[in-house]
This record gives sequence, C-alpha cells and structure tokens, in this order.
Amino acid sequence: MEAPIAAVTVYPQQARITRRGKAPLDGGPRLTFAGLPPALDPASVRVTGTGPALITGVDVRTDRHASPADAALRALVEQRRADQATLDGVVDDEAAEAMKVDLLTSLAKRSGGSFAKALAAGTAEPARVGEVTDELSARLAAALKSRRVLSDRITRLREDLAALDRRIEAHSARSEEDSTSVIVELEISDPAGSAELELSYVVPGASWTPGYDIRVHGTDVTVVSYGLVSQHTGEDWPECELALSTARPAVSVVVPELSPWFLDRVHPVPAAPAAAYGGAGGGIPEGARGFAALAAAPMAPKLASVEQGTTAVTYRPSRPVAVPSGAQGHRTTLASLSLTAVLGYVTAPVLAEEAYLRAVVVNSSSVALLPGRASVFHEAEFVGTTSLEAWAPGEELELALGVDDRIRVERELVRRSASKAALSGLRRREAEYRISVGNYGPRPASVTVLDQAPVSRDDGVTVKDVKTSPEPVETSALGEFTWKLELGAGETGEVRLSYRVDVAKEVELSGWRE
Repeated sequence: MEAPIAAVTVYPQQARITRRGKAPLDGGPRLTFAGLPPALDPASVRVTGTGPALITGVDVRTDRHASPADAALRALVEQRRADQATLDGVVDDEAAEAMKVDLLTSLAKRSGGSFAKALAAGTAEPARVGEVTDELSARLAAALKSRRVLSDRITRLREDLAALDRRIEAHSARSEEDSTSVIVELEISDPAGSAELELSYVVPGASWTPGYDIRVHGTDVTVVSYGLVSQHTGEDWPECELALSTARPAVSVVVPELSPWFLDRVHPVPAAPAAAYGGAGGGIPEGARGFAALAAAPMAPKLASVEQGTTAVTYRPSRPVAVPSGAQGHRTTLASLSLTAVLGYVTAPVLAEEAYLRAVVVNSSSVALLPGRASVFHEAEFVGTTSLEAWAPGEELELALGVDDRIRVERELVRRSASKAALSGLRRREAEYRISVGNYGPRPASVTVLDQAPVSRDDGVTVKDVKTSPEPVETSALGEFTWKLELGAGETGEVRLSYRVDVAKEVELSGWRE
C-alpha cells in the first residue's frame, strides 16, 4: 500500500517516522508497507488504523541479498551502532569529569578562604597549607586535562559518525534491492470496504541541536531559539508535520538498583604535574550606528508551538517542513523570549585597562532553554558566539557585550619603595596604585572595578597595612576587592589601593609583580 511520510518527530539522536495510507480490503487479509529503511528499529514499529477490519499481527521483514555491497552495508550499520554506543559512553565520562572540575573548583574556593583566615590567625602551618593547595591544584589540573581530552574525543567521534552516515546513505542508494517491509495481518469483516493505516517506526541517523540568537537593545533582550536538524536516514522527508523533542527514547529501560556502598582507607595517588593555563581576550570595536527606521513593520519569525511534557519538551513548527536525507544543520525557528537586562560595566585593570559591557538577564519565562551555541548581538553589531548552558526559568545569565572605549580606565603605580630594617633584618616592600575610571559616554554608567592585594602563603612573608579608598563593597579573604562607581556622563571616579610586604631574612620572595 502507498503510505507517504506524514509526520516526523526528531529526537536528539534519532527520529520517529509516521506514514499514513489508505487501501481497499478486497485484495486479501494482508497489507504491506514496502521500501522502508533497513536501519529502522523493529521493536519501535507500531501500526494503528480505522476501517472494517481488526489487526491480528504485524511482522517486520528485511530482504537482503548476499552480495558484497549488502554485506558492507550491514557492517556499516553495525559499526554505527557500536560507534554511537562508544560516543554515548564518552559523553557520560565527560559529564562526570565536568562534575569533578566543578567540585574541585568549589572546594578550592572554600578552602582558600579558610586557609587565608587560618594563616592570618596563626592556627595553620604554611607548609601544610601549601601541600593541600598543591594537591588540589594537581587534581584540578588532571581533571581539566581529562575533560579536555574527552571533549576532543567527542568531537572526533561525532565527525566519524557523520562520515559513517554518509557512507551508509551511499550504500543504501546503491543497494536498491535491500529494503525493509512491514506486513500487517488483518481479520476483515467487510471486503468491500477500505482501511486507513498509520505506521510509525524509529530510525537512527537523525538528530537536532538547539541554537540561539540573543539580541540586546538597551535593556530589552530578545532570545530567539531555533533547531538545527540533521538527518542521514536514507529517505527524504517531504513537507510534513515536523516536531523536535527533547525526549531520549532508550534502547532498553531497566529499574534502577542500588549497588553496595563501600568505605575504604584513602590510598595515596601520585600527584600529576600542574598544568598552566592562559587565555586571551579581545574586544569589539565601537561604531554600531544601527539602521534607519523602516516605515513598514519589521518581519517577525513564525514560531513553533510548545508542548511541555513531564520530562521533555516538544516543539512543533507552524508549517510543514521538508528535510532531505543528507541535510546538515537544517534550521527551523522554535521560540522567542522577551526579557529584560540590567546593564553595567566591569573592569579589572590589573589584567587589562578596558571596560567590558555586561548584561545580567533573568529568564522570566516559563521555558527552560537547552545547552547550545548562541550568537550575541548588541544593537546592530554582532558581538560573537558563546556556549549557552542550560537556562532554567528564574535563573540568571551574564552576557559579555564587548569592550566600550567610551569608558576609559587607567591603573597607575603612584608609590613603590623597597627598604631593609637594620635591626630586624626584614626587607620591606610597599606599593600604592591609583585606578581612574572616566565615563565619556552620553549616559550615566555603573562600573564595577576589580583589583587585588597579594596574599601570603608563607610565615616568612607578611602582608600588612592594606588600605583602600573608597571602601570596597566586597572583600574576599584572598585579597580581592570590588568597588562600584556610579559615574554620570563626563564624570571620572578614582580608586586607591596600597599595601606593605615584609620579607624575613634569607627568604627569597616569589610572586612579586614588578
């Protein structure tokens, strides 16, 4: 019976195809859906229908010929299943390493503050603090390296899967005699009537990933989400009902069972060498002039309807969508959110004398956004791309909008001295810095200024007389200071930081910034 594709639901790693057709019942109690892709999952086949008959059985049959091409196709399909299982395992490993990195980072932040207070109070030995800090650094470096290796491997595995899908598609095109059929057995009550049947099945080789356009105009933020659909299933999807779902149909479902929880002594692990990490940042040049206002209303994207399930979300585009086999990144718009941002500037002149415009946005909608790549626009200018993490309703997100040259920042060393006390033998170093921030823009600006004083990790090095002006709004135990300056148009603000460092006799100072 003729049953064209009527609907497709795409999951993150596969797709459910729905075909519908109508056939007379005078040809006997058996109807066949022929020409289906060989890679479909037989366990996922479902047949429903209406008409003067009952469905008594459904059989899935794949006709293959023992030719080299057919054997190669079967090997490719099996290889793809194995490679997909490998990819899923590596993704799980990468998620576990990411959790380890988050845990170690959080532990390092908490312990850093505690150690600084303990050293200041004299209740901790600097050598022991150094050992613990070095161990945490080594473990964090090892976890970061492992996560980076796994991320690279995931990228390579996905590229290999895409190449394998293309090979499978090419073999399927050459092996026209290979096909899968679904045979439906009927018990007919009226041979003069006809039956309308619906067939659904799941196939691999299809996926979708979310993407976003984030546009900031003043304090208004528009987030447009879209889905990028790729499919290498071996059959073209005509214009039909397309749905994108976040559900993940499982190959097998089992009830979770607890394993024994064992406790044991800690066995020392050789410390891995600490890795050094660096980064570079850049700015976007000013000059966004925007576009002239148009007389006609601007075009708005046609959005998909959203169905919130218990554990998954399904997006249904407003019109039929066709996706040919071999399509990579076919784009369809899903949703648009209108949010509000709080704008401000952040500068850390000890690193770079630049002010970065930052937008703090709260997801005030009821829609949870999945992780994906986001293109960020500020007014009419393209800022860049970023990786958007999962963004739940009510959660806060920070967006970097680039450097604004109208906020001028200068960090100046106004006093530095080095001396040696004759009696104590202490070597003394003093420094004072002045940070000037000028607002040369047409509007008031809120600028957050970050700076720091050194923190000692040795009892032979003491940091004293730390003075700030004005008083910072936030101070950490690790010597970090935060000021907030409210500057009107044309106004300039100033921040001062000074400190003294005493170094004991015969102690070689490390970490001093010249």
